[in-house]
Amino acid sequence: MPNNTNTVHGPTLTLATWISQLQYHQIPKRTLEVARIAILDTVGCGIYGYCTPWADMMLRWARKGDNNPSFNTGEATIWGESKKSMRVADAALVNGVAAHAFELDDYHNSKLHAGAVVIPAVLAMAEKLNSDGQAILTAIVAGYETMIRTSIASNPSATRLRGWHITGIYGPFAAAAACASLLRLNPEQTAWALGLAGTQGAGTWAFNADGTMSKRLHAGKAAHSGVLAAELASMGFSGPTQIYEYQDGGVLRAFSDASNPAELTKGLGEVWHTDTNSIKPYACCGSAHAYIDAALALRARTGAPWDTKRRVKVGLSTVVAVQCGFDYTPGSALNAQMSVRYVVAAALLDGQVLPPQFTQARMTDPVIIALAAQLECEHDPKLDELYPAHFAGWVSVEHQSNWIREDILNPKGSIDNPVDASGVTEKFRGINPHSPVDAIAQVALHIEQHSVGELLQLAGQHHS
Repeated sequence: MPNNTNTVHGPTLTLATWISQLQYHQIPKRTLEVARIAILDTVGCGIYGYCTPWADMMLRWARKGDNNPSFNTGEATIWGESKKSMRVADAALVNGVAAHAFELDDYHNSKLHAGAVVIPAVLAMAEKLNSDGQAILTAIVAGYETMIRTSIASNPSATRLRGWHITGIYGPFAAAAACASLLRLNPEQTAWALGLAGTQGAGTWAFNADGTMSKRLHAGKAAHSGVLAAELASMGFSGPTQIYEYQDGGVLRAFSDASNPAELTKGLGEVWHTDTNSIKPYACCGSAHAYIDAALALRARTGAPWDTKRRVKVGLSTVVAVQCGFDYTPGSALNAQMSVRYVVAAALLDGQVLPPQFTQARMTDPVIIALAAQLECEHDPKLDELYPAHFAGWVSVEHQSNWIREDILNPKGSIDNPVDASGVTEKFRGINPHSPVDAIAQVALHIEQHSVGELLQLAGQHHS
């Protein structure tokens, strides 16, 4: 192994040491609860996503090595199937794409999706290692904390405005941290894993140009990269132990003009950012959820069916305007899922924003297209002050010669307006009506008393 005597003990090694030494009994009860809910929510999203065209393509690509025993070792299970069929990295790739396949997976206000990266990597690695429930939850928390802290240190708004998709660029750190925890790597090996993860980070918002599938890839590829990083580190393959802070090529400087490495380790082991994870009640970009809440509230106040002659105004922060404020033109489901105009129109007309709102027939309906086009979107500087600490927004409608407005500071599903375990169970049931949802929830929410194999066998019954 390389000599470590000249290594600077900076933020990367501090974080790596914490990951390496983190134990189940050190994690607060609330944080463990969030991790259990994340398992249930992410597996539910992954089972739904298994049937999407992009997840199917990824699965078919990964299976091209099936006839090569050295490639396919049968270490891990594809969610929705009944047996181990792939090595860990490839299972994490496919399951990550499936979990992020339809904008249903969890998110955090640091502008990332941790569940679709961390949970596929953890469950695949845990299958291989036969890890117990305590080790699984510890790894999940290590992954979530690492990813969220990385984004906060980077300054999520500044990073996003440079065109980066944070899930893609910082997800590999999360999967590497989680797998390093399961593999029980020492601090130096864990730092190598983080370094190898960081050098693989990639993902831009160019998918918004034409609603392509590349966004679906980012979570799965991040999970794959993190598994690869941790497994290589366990073999002695070294990575940069100053991946965050190094002046020439450290990721924080590379991806952001406003980063602060101190945020990476601030309150480490005392402040648990995992606790502020958000669950999605709607099948679209998390930054649009406040607008859906506002539109649904206005619909309830003014009555249905919606009068499409009413004027509607929407207030946007700068980041949300760039990310989601574009003119809506029918295209792919992702195009609609990223459009504030479309999802507000869907909420006003349909009273919900779920998978049925993203069928080709609905997305091309002239009525919803016209309503989306006539929304009056305006920049609100006050929202810039709130975002992204609060995914805030407002919608105002003309009603009986007056204007009425709904302001949402924190949308449904956020820590301030949470969806609990029972709500996630019902979400799972709604998108996967043919799954043994209650049995899966029982295992996921009490994973310390069960095995990952039991969980995935139940998940496989959806398609058997």
